[in-house]
Amino acid sequence: MVEPTQYRAHFDARVTFANGGDLTADGFRLDLPSADVDESEVARLFVHHLGLALVDSVQLENLTIHEEPHRGSRGIDARLPGSARRVVDLSHVIRAGLITYPGLPAPTITPHLTRADSRVRYAPGTEFAMDIITMIGNTGTYLDSPYHRYEGGADLASLDLATLVELPAEVFHLRDVAPGGSGRREIPAAVFHDRELRGAAVLLDTGWSRLFGTPEYATGAPFLGAAGVAELVRQGVVLVGIDSLNIDDTESGGERPAHSGLLAAGIHVVEHLTNLDALPARGARFTAAPPAVEGFGTFPVRAFAVVD
Repeated sequence: MVEPTQYRAHFDARVTFANGGDLTADGFRLDLPSADVDESEVARLFVHHLGLALVDSVQLENLTIHEEPHRGSRGIDARLPGSARRVVDLSHVIRAGLITYPGLPAPTITPHLTRADSRVRYAPGTEFAMDIITMIGNTGTYLDSPYHRYEGGADLASLDLATLVELPAEVFHLRDVAPGGSGRREIPAAVFHDRELRGAAVLLDTGWSRLFGTPEYATGAPFLGAAGVAELVRQGVVLVGIDSLNIDDTESGGERPAHSGLLAAGIHVVEHLTNLDALPARGARFTAAPPAVEGFGTFPVRAFAVVD
């Protein structure tokens, strides 16, 4: 099925207010319901997106319209109309020898019972394979529970499935602000200010997963800083996922404000996601459930999202 094309406007703007003062914006980008909009409609959508009150006038300059995926502008449905239900896999494949995080051991897979050996145990034509995988919990795409950071925190077996399954997904497409765009590594807290996020899984699409499995993945990765953590805790999110090396800045020393703040608040963390660009800004439902292992804090998940 061919999905409908999405459009965004690029423009500069100057807004004056009836009670005094003004606001200017350079290079603003805004989702559009279609390409068939005029300047006055773009101005109206701009005011609505920012939630501006007592606007006297809006002047736009350098207005252009481009084919681009929606990023979640307020008042525009980020879901593709008419799209069929689909399931989007957001996990990296685990294989023997995979290096997820530099310095951590790669998984090994060895046979416990080979198919050849099983044939003498079962009826003719019946055979099985049983294998042993040895790996650290921080392998592939994985979830961190509070126990990972805090002694006495909730372990994997203690997590409420309601906080892991079919969560409303708020996806932040940040490839313009992460490395390769502006070059800034820290995700600014202000990107979360225009959405209501309580009860949601916040998924941070930085584009860094394109480097997964390469030496370049280990350095210069985008991360969530203390200000962003404070905003997400304030808003009451349930889970935060990122497609990067770590949700914290691993190059700043031993401090881990994102893990510390999120897990202390009971907010799950999922790292090393992938394929987040396949999701709309809103409207998907996210699942990332690990096995219920007692006394264990981190384990791989099959993370996925359902888009209706």
